[in-house]
Amino acid sequence: MSDSTATPLTQVRLGTTGPEVGAQGFGCMGLSETYGPTTDVVEARATLERALELGVTLFDTADVYGDGENEKFIAPFVQAHRDEIVLATKFGLGVSPADAARRTIRNDRAYLRACVEGSLTRLGVDVIDLYYMHRRDVSVPIEETAGAMAELVAEGKVKHLGLSEVTAGELRAAQAVHPIAAVQSEWSLFSRDIEERIVPAAVELGVALVPYSPLGRGFLTGSFVNAEQELGEDDFRRRQPRFNGPNARANAALLEPVRKIAEGRNATLGQVALAWAQQRSAIHGLSVVPIPGTRSRARVEENTAATRLVLTDSELDLLEPIAGRVAGGRSADLTFVSAGRE
Repeated sequence: MSDSTATPLTQVRLGTTGPEVGAQGFGCMGLSETYGPTTDVVEARATLERALELGVTLFDTADVYGDGENEKFIAPFVQAHRDEIVLATKFGLGVSPADAARRTIRNDRAYLRACVEGSLTRLGVDVIDLYYMHRRDVSVPIEETAGAMAELVAEGKVKHLGLSEVTAGELRAAQAVHPIAAVQSEWSLFSRDIEERIVPAAVELGVALVPYSPLGRGFLTGSFVNAEQELGEDDFRRRQPRFNGPNARANAALLEPVRKIAEGRNATLGQVALAWAQQRSAIHGLSVVPIPGTRSRARVEENTAATRLVLTDSELDLLEPIAGRVAGGRSADLTFVSAGRE
């Protein structure tokens, strides 16, 4: 069902306090890192333009992506369409300069203020529409971080606040300080753990869910089976437990019901996976805006077309057991250092 028509996406509000956006967003991370180098920069920039033409208005980046290079990459697009898009970026997660396998996490007020100024400068804007805490630094009370983020709203540097990969308790504590528009977490046919506590809390509080990696980092599209054998040396997925060795072979077999539905609907595997993610909104009763990423205009056309694919109850039943059978954890074994201390 991939097509190139510019049928506008349905508009949804991010929670009860956030902005209206297209029902599918765009994850910018892969434009500059993680999945190997961007060899066709012209096509990547054209992909951003095509996404907007198709009704995508939420564009998501972070200061850690490419150590700021991702924000710089999308800056010309952002500035050209400032009044047409909702710009989201994040702070709180960094890469240790001494060891790329070490991640630093900082949520303190001084670091936050330095981060927001850096993002504003790299993006070339006066205000960020949606500003996320990327990861939680447990050495800093969540109320303190939320309060410091709220100061940015009061100062006009940020319009709305978001959190990424938090617990239900952390979401409630932050919401008590300042309204939270959206929570970002991995949510896909392969990753459904947030449905136990985070999703109910978001429903209760009127917070939107913004699923990242709704295509399982590409694995759900069937584009590769074994990352170590098929992907480049600098592709992050080579270190993901689910995509290598026996885990990869076992997980590839789980795609059979996805493939069966896709064949019956004249759709792609990726479209079925995205349709499943989009339908979480109606199933759970909250705003859900997945943010798949791509460097290809054809792929963004395919992705947005999935918003028009509504899976039947019997098709959803076929997909239901998949997540419980996935082999391997969803993240590589990286070392996190709280508050940036080495």
